[in-house]
Amino acid sequence: MHEILRHKPLTDVRAAIRANLYRSHTAGLGQGYLQANLAIMPEAHALDFMRYCQRNPKPCPLTGVSDTGNPVMFTMGRDIDIRTDVPAYNVYRDGRLECSLNDITEIWQDDFVVFALGCSFTFERALEEAGLPLWHIQNDKTVPMFRSNIDTVPAGPFSGKMVVSMRAIPEDRVGEAVEISRRYPLAHGAPVHWGDPAKIGITDISSPEWGDAAPVPEGHVPVFWACGVTPQVALESARLPICITHKPGHMLITDIAEDAEVPVLHPNTH
Repeated sequence: MHEILRHKPLTDVRAAIRANLYRSHTAGLGQGYLQANLAIMPEAHALDFMRYCQRNPKPCPLTGVSDTGNPVMFTMGRDIDIRTDVPAYNVYRDGRLECSLNDITEIWQDDFVVFALGCSFTFERALEEAGLPLWHIQNDKTVPMFRSNIDTVPAGPFSGKMVVSMRAIPEDRVGEAVEISRRYPLAHGAPVHWGDPAKIGITDISSPEWGDAAPVPEGHVPVFWACGVTPQVALESARLPICITHKPGHMLITDIAEDAEVPVLHPNTH
C-alpha cells in the first residue's frame, strides 16, 4: 500500500487515510507537500504550549493553530479534518499513553486546540533527489528517533529533552545534507549534530526509543535532526488530563508547499 500511495496524488493519499485504508507511516507520501506533527489539547493549556513552541523553534516549528473546538484545519489545507486525516494518533491521559487510535472523532472535545508542527519528512525528498538515498524509506520503515541530552526551554508545565531523528549520510556528503536541509526551516532545518551519538547522550544507536533501528554502514556518518516528537515528550511531562498527538512517523500531510518559508494557502482555499 505504501509503495502504491508513493506514486499517487495527495487527494488519493488523504482519502485512503480518512477511509482507514492506510494506517502506516507517511515517509515518502504526498511528495512536494509539508508534513506536520500534531499536538491537540484543551484550550486552558494552549497558550503555554504556544510559548513552548516559540521558545524552541528547532524541534517545534509551528506551522498552524486551529480555532478552539474546530477540527477543520483550514489554514493547512482545503479539506483537512484533523479527527480522521492522520493514519494513527496517540492518546495520553495524565501524561501516560492510554491508547492508539486511527480516528479520534468519538473523543473530540469542544475545547480542543490543534497545533501543527513541521516535520523532517519534508526535506527527505530533496535529499533523495540529490542522490542521498534514505534507508528507512527504501525499506518501508519509520525513521529512528532518540531522546537526547539537549535541554529545551520550558514554558509553563512544558519542558524536557530534545528528541532527534537519525539518518546515515555518506561522510563525504554530510556538508551537502546540512545545506539542503537548511533550506527547510519549517521542517527543522539543518541538523543539530552529526558524528559521535554519545556527545548528545545516545548510548546505543541500534536501539531507538521510537521508530525502527537503521544501519550506519561503513563510510557513513549518523546525522541527527531535531524531531517533532520533542513536544510529545513535553506533553507527557506536563501530565495534562488529556492530550492527543500523532503516532510517531504517522503525520498530517498538508496542502502547504514543502519549500515554503512560511505556511501560506491561497486565500480562497477555505
